[in-house]
Amino acid sequence: MENLEDISLSSIYKRKKSDRDIFEELMPTKVKEVLLVATLYDSYSIVREGQFTDKIFGEFLQLNLYTYPRFTSVNSETDALQMMKDRDFDLVIIMVGMDKDIPVKMADVLHEENGQVPILLLVNNNGDLRYFQEAAHQFDSIDRVFVWNGNSNVFLAMVKYIEDKKNIETDIKNGSVRMLLLVEDSIQYYSRYLPMLYTNIMTQTQNLVQDESTDDLHMILKMRARPKVILVSTYEEAIEMLYKYRDYLLSVISDVKFSRNGVDDSEAGVELLKYVKQILRFPVPLLLQSHDVNNAARAREIGAEFINKNSESLSMDIHNFIYKRLGFGNFVFKDMSGNPIMVARNLQEFQEMFRLIPDEALLYHGKRNSFSTWLMARGEINIAEQLLPYRFEDFKNTEELRDFCLDVFEKVRVKQMRGRIINFDPAVVDSDRYIVRMGKGSLGGKGRGMAFMSNFIENIDFKKIIPDINIRIPSTAIIGAIEFDKFLELNNLYEEIYCNNDYEHIKTIFLESHLSEGLKAKLFRYIEVIKGPLAVRSSGLFEDSLLQPFSGVYATYLLPNNHPDKFVRYQQLVNAIKLVYASIFTESAIAYFDAVNYKIEEEKMAVIIQQVVGREHDKRFYPSISGVAQSYNYYPVSYMKPEDGFAVAAIGLGMYVVGGEQAFRFCPKYPTINPTTVHDLVRDSQREFYAIDMAQPDANVVAHGENAAIKKFRIKDAEADGLLQHCASVFDFENDDLVSGVDMKGPRVVDFANILKYNYIPLAETLRFLLRLFREAMGSPVEMEYAVDLEKGEYGLPTFYLLQIKPLIRHEEELSIDLGEMDIDKVVLFAKQGMGNGEVDGIRDVVFVDPAKFDKLKTRDIAREIHNMNKKMDAEGKEYILIGPGRWGTKDQFTGVPVVWAQISRARIIVEMGLPDFPLDGSLGSHFFHNVTSMNVGYFAVKHHSKEEKINIDMLEEQPVIEEMTYVKHVRFDEDLKILMDGRSRQALISKR
Repeated sequence: MENLEDISLSSIYKRKKSDRDIFEELMPTKVKEVLLVATLYDSYSIVREGQFTDKIFGEFLQLNLYTYPRFTSVNSETDALQMMKDRDFDLVIIMVGMDKDIPVKMADVLHEENGQVPILLLVNNNGDLRYFQEAAHQFDSIDRVFVWNGNSNVFLAMVKYIEDKKNIETDIKNGSVRMLLLVEDSIQYYSRYLPMLYTNIMTQTQNLVQDESTDDLHMILKMRARPKVILVSTYEEAIEMLYKYRDYLLSVISDVKFSRNGVDDSEAGVELLKYVKQILRFPVPLLLQSHDVNNAARAREIGAEFINKNSESLSMDIHNFIYKRLGFGNFVFKDMSGNPIMVARNLQEFQEMFRLIPDEALLYHGKRNSFSTWLMARGEINIAEQLLPYRFEDFKNTEELRDFCLDVFEKVRVKQMRGRIINFDPAVVDSDRYIVRMGKGSLGGKGRGMAFMSNFIENIDFKKIIPDINIRIPSTAIIGAIEFDKFLELNNLYEEIYCNNDYEHIKTIFLESHLSEGLKAKLFRYIEVIKGPLAVRSSGLFEDSLLQPFSGVYATYLLPNNHPDKFVRYQQLVNAIKLVYASIFTESAIAYFDAVNYKIEEEKMAVIIQQVVGREHDKRFYPSISGVAQSYNYYPVSYMKPEDGFAVAAIGLGMYVVGGEQAFRFCPKYPTINPTTVHDLVRDSQREFYAIDMAQPDANVVAHGENAAIKKFRIKDAEADGLLQHCASVFDFENDDLVSGVDMKGPRVVDFANILKYNYIPLAETLRFLLRLFREAMGSPVEMEYAVDLEKGEYGLPTFYLLQIKPLIRHEEELSIDLGEMDIDKVVLFAKQGMGNGEVDGIRDVVFVDPAKFDKLKTRDIAREIHNMNKKMDAEGKEYILIGPGRWGTKDQFTGVPVVWAQISRARIIVEMGLPDFPLDGSLGSHFFHNVTSMNVGYFAVKHHSKEEKINIDMLEEQPVIEEMTYVKHVRFDEDLKILMDGRSRQALISKR
């Protein structure tokens, strides 16, 4: 393994060059500004009537071309020169009026002014064509002459002609796009051919990408990979283009008679097509076109198709040639005699049929390079490029060819999807290499985090950096937030839910309402494919955002997904989704919205559906290890620094860790150091774990909530499942020490000794490395949730799964507080371990658990009392200081007070207090802790009988009592307290003024 400290993010994050990246590099030169020079009459005729711009826009819009040029019209040479000085133009079009010499002279002047801008001449009627046809070679300043007969699509052709001419070299270099070579010297006919060619090619390309692109942006970008149409008018020009780009030739369409060696040659077209056949490794479709139908026989002799220029169906003939011969239509598999045997309409059918077609069909198409031509026309550049260098003769037999092609298809398909968000497809929903989207709209906060992690890890070759473990995300599908809006609209719920604060009522009407038909169909197909337990998680717009995370506020439902009836599994999934939607309106969520001053109407809910990480053991499903890790440690010990971060790990489902129960805490940089004594480790070791109870296939989330399928098991059950060998040690009474592994008798201590001390798997290194990379990538401290499957997976290795990532919002650097000299008689609290920064004004209320009445068996009752006081403080609009023993927000009632955020939402300062028989360890509850840090709530811990820290309970007892319950008191000082928090030193002082 490399020294991970020496590896920078920039050195290893190599964005894979996908088709999308290639498409973005194509067509760098676009014609955006066109100067049209025309007489007043012509200008009025085509511009002033207002139809010209509409028609041009219509031509581009019809072909889904999302950028179209702006035409600026002037009617004199003087105005044209001035306009070219004032603005940058990409193309100049000069219309020919009655005087044929004026436009030519004007072109010379404009060319002299700016020789970089191409100039095209547009003849207004066929009567002038002979003059320009005969003198075309004399016009040095004019790139080409076109004729306009009132059809505005000639302007589209002129613009695309210039763009293709300028982009052909870079597009072939960057994207291996194909070239269609048109050899035609007749102004009349290429003015007619080019619009037809461009319209047909772009229409066919548009049809293909709409069928097969993953999203709208991809479709737009993929349009850039269409073949380039290059127009030449002489034999020498054609030979030059063939010499440069013959390996990228899609087709040649040629006239019969045109200039060769400076004179018109009636054999030039036939000779050119013969030459094309000689120089190419693979045959391409050839088309000969002529006024003389007798040339059809000559076309057949050289293996070319023929079109009659005088045909009344010329446009349809061109369309059929492009559609059938250039790969834009269906792929027709043929036998050796050319007879059709199978037809593939799209890439998926093509790959399916490729496995089934007989050997003779492979032989027929393999010798003709048909596969790469068809694939390139569909924008499948990566596949086509890998097939193109090979000939049929390079393979021993047809089966070797078949296996090679199928291998290319699969490798490119998987590589293209890795790290991406792909549209729903039942065939690919169970992979852990990408995100599957069900419905459009925002992915929500958690969804964005999942998509970011997926893309991030697929752009880094972790096999080279951490070779002994796989790094993945679970198989993930996301229902976009638009489906939430559809759900409300479809069931007319807006007015009722936003005017009603009764969560139970809202939950009921949500469960009775219907999801959209499209989503229901996808969910049913999804449930048919996916096996094993599922996690249905919220992903609100505000969750895990950089500015204001909503952490742990909404619901998550775990489903066994093992009922024999797929309709039952489907209904369980649908109910879970509706309940996640409804969780926006819980009391806890509403309290959080109020606390951060957001409107609940602004929230939209996306939903994440993930396969749960883990294995099934005797009807228990759970991961080997779950945990959270943060890149910033608010409670460092020994010689650890806050920037070294920390991690918490436990056996079983991660709810054990994020709920703040007794899990194992360690520093990834110093995994072998534990500041607590052996006896503390024995006392505080994990005794239970959560798992999905697979014996309950009928788990009812409607009746029993988030824990419907969850069951707590004793740690000895994990040992029976074979999970403790590397995750636990045994306490040796005789030597008063811990022995790694569970091969001897004695109390089991979950300390992950074989993993953290003896590096059975590189968990600490992986956590440390990922925390550093994500911190750098997100530009802030981060927290990530993870799970580990110790069983051998891909490459025979265990797998580390990233489950969630979110920023840790810290405000310590915003303000520096000098605590100064303390007046000991006025001190209410002094703490040296905690977080928060700034001076807090306007607080004189303190709610505290009376140490004399505290009972660790009654912590749930204490939580209810605090909740009631919080409601009253909320009604009065007051904030307060909260002081109590043990860990706040834990789910383990024996280690602290198990409040949720909504029960203490008005607390501005939270203090953990140690008691003689209730030792204090920093809070570990991820969700609770995250909300505290994101809202810059002061959070401090004061150990019992500390010589340096202090909580003055006697002073609190002396204050007027506003309310006293069985265990909790609310007192109020006569004036505002002085509250100072120094984020850099992590100290806090609360005193009377």
